[in-house]
Amino acid sequence: MESPPHKLNVGRDEDRISALTDDLLVRILERLDLRQAVRAGALSTRWRDLPYRLSRLHLDVGHFQGATPLEVMDAFTGAAQRLLSVALPLAEGEGGSAAIIPIKSLILSFYLSSPHLSAIGRTVEDVVSYGKTECLEFSISPPRGSNANLLLAEIGQQFILTLKRLAFGPSDVTELISACGRLRHLTLKLCRLIDPRSTLKIDVPCSRIQELEFFGFGCRQIELISAPKLRQVWCQNWLFDNPPVCFGYVPELRVVRLFSKTMAWQASFTLSECLSKSATNLSKLHLDFLHQMIWIQPEHPKQLTAIFRNLTSVFLLGIFTECDLSSTLFFLEAAPVLQNIALSRHCCIMTLENSAEKTNVLSRHCCIMTLENSAEKTNVVWKPSKDLKHLNLKVLLIFGCEDEDKVTNYVRLVMGRAVGLNSIVLHGEYPCEDCNATDLERPKMGKESKVGEASRRRIKERLTHGSSSSVEIVIC
Repeated sequence: MESPPHKLNVGRDEDRISALTDDLLVRILERLDLRQAVRAGALSTRWRDLPYRLSRLHLDVGHFQGATPLEVMDAFTGAAQRLLSVALPLAEGEGGSAAIIPIKSLILSFYLSSPHLSAIGRTVEDVVSYGKTECLEFSISPPRGSNANLLLAEIGQQFILTLKRLAFGPSDVTELISACGRLRHLTLKLCRLIDPRSTLKIDVPCSRIQELEFFGFGCRQIELISAPKLRQVWCQNWLFDNPPVCFGYVPELRVVRLFSKTMAWQASFTLSECLSKSATNLSKLHLDFLHQMIWIQPEHPKQLTAIFRNLTSVFLLGIFTECDLSSTLFFLEAAPVLQNIALSRHCCIMTLENSAEKTNVLSRHCCIMTLENSAEKTNVVWKPSKDLKHLNLKVLLIFGCEDEDKVTNYVRLVMGRAVGLNSIVLHGEYPCEDCNATDLERPKMGKESKVGEASRRRIKERLTHGSSSSVEIVIC
């Protein structure tokens, strides 16, 4: 026999939401940002202490006011200390409720301010020392309008750290990574070396760093001398020499992402100049050319076979539409266990990496502004071996595909060499979601269809004509 539903004990002066249990109210507040949660806590005495029971906190300096950056940081630091102090477990004999919830996820975004770093560091260290924190992230930037150089933080317990618009000395990044024993993920956005024509050298043989991201970092080159635990590197929008990154001892490296346009003074380079022979666990490679010059030179597969022996997925994004696609087949020769290739001929690719996995793509037309000093687009020529037969490639995806000879011929070229190919997915043009372009003329054949029925039949006929392959061909 089912028990009767629980009846809320709602008094005359109490609303039904406030009559819920504390656990349910805390779950409601955790769906709000911290500022909204604190405001909700001011509604009544029933809600007043609930913001202090949140297990997930994101404190942003942008929500605080002050006449100067120091005053803003005073307010931020005080709020952080008040919120985090009540999350600490009470010692025996102190009394109080044993139901106080420790912080599981803590994100702090604040200004780089030397007078406040120690206080923030001590408060965070107390929280982390309890051993219940699963996610700890810092986003540190100089105050607006300042030109502050890096002041090495006294916070040594962070897992994820983001630094913005800072200038580093020659060894500052290495010292920072080495000093932060728990640091796993470091992102540097629009940072630079004090001497931007020098090389950023990172030598951290004893660190636990697993992910490094460089967005618009100003230096001649990044040299990763030793990072034994490093698993992922993302380098985007570099302005100096190629290759932008040179890998040293990185035996655990799994994922490499290189995204950038090429300027007139930058020469193309081979991947063997960039990748280390110690990176034998590399499994995913993302290269985004942003619809400009192809800055990778094809090379003899033997130069890359040792590095690519575990490579399973290659994403080649932002290929300009006039480029010959057959040059990409050198990845088939160099990577014997390669299973997935995704090519994009779009230039609206801000979210294309995820789109390749979710079959959700943006527009092919060029809405990215070409810089005045961009390198000239030149065709890349490379002929695959006549006897090339690849046994493991399963999926070929091409985004920005129409019924044009170049794409159709390329697909047939792959079909003839990838003997284990199971699926080919070709996407047509999609409306651009990142600009106001209105000149995309295409037949509208329903919400999902982006290529007309006649075109669909024609492409499939051309791909299957004279072929005995059982590969599945999907036209979107």
